[in-house]
Amino acid sequence: MYHQIEKQTHEDLTVSLENLEQQFVYLNKNNYSAKFFNEIHTSAKKSIILTFDDGYKNNFDYLPSLLEKYNLKATIFISTKFIQEGYKKYEMMTFEEIRSLNENYFEIALHSHNHQNFRNMSADSIEKDLKNNMQILDSENITYSKVLAYPYGKYDKKNSKKANLFSVLKNTGIEFAVRIGNKINYFPTQKPYELCRIDIKGKDSLIKFKLKLIFGRLKLF
Repeated sequence: MYHQIEKQTHEDLTVSLENLEQQFVYLNKNNYSAKFFNEIHTSAKKSIILTFDDGYKNNFDYLPSLLEKYNLKATIFISTKFIQEGYKKYEMMTFEEIRSLNENYFEIALHSHNHQNFRNMSADSIEKDLKNNMQILDSENITYSKVLAYPYGKYDKKNSKKANLFSVLKNTGIEFAVRIGNKINYFPTQKPYELCRIDIKGKDSLIKFKLKLIFGRLKLF
């Protein structure tokens, strides 16, 4: 799981261009098979899905050439309100730029419209938000996979509320949903709405990146 890319960074949610390229070199040299979510059932010994949240302009600036250079793919989870109205001080992609991404290297997926914490929302509000997320992408002629990254990686895990949420996801056609979790996923899975992602931090060394690929959560660091 990634967010932003910059030439230099001191933020956890921003990876430096140098570190990201080192990580991509490692994945390429060690024969990791980068996939889209719509390819998740195809077998490979070292399957990996690279994800980037929100839709930052720096993803558009840096990722296309890197993915092509190292024969990788990435899924970008789009929060449509961020694209329409911006987010804090950050520059976001435009819908035109999203449409222009090469489908051989990029998959677009859902990150809600308003990017609100699902823990604080009713099932009805979540359903309306997700439908809005999809309708806006449809209206902009953007092809996307029905895969959701939970905003902030969070949802209510109490049994009744979780069941209601998962019912909403199923009814809206969502195939998979991802949180953070920092665990390795195994397939086939019985928990398509609780897939984990490994959080790659801006300051992670290449050694730490390699260990995260193997173990997920690192308790020694």
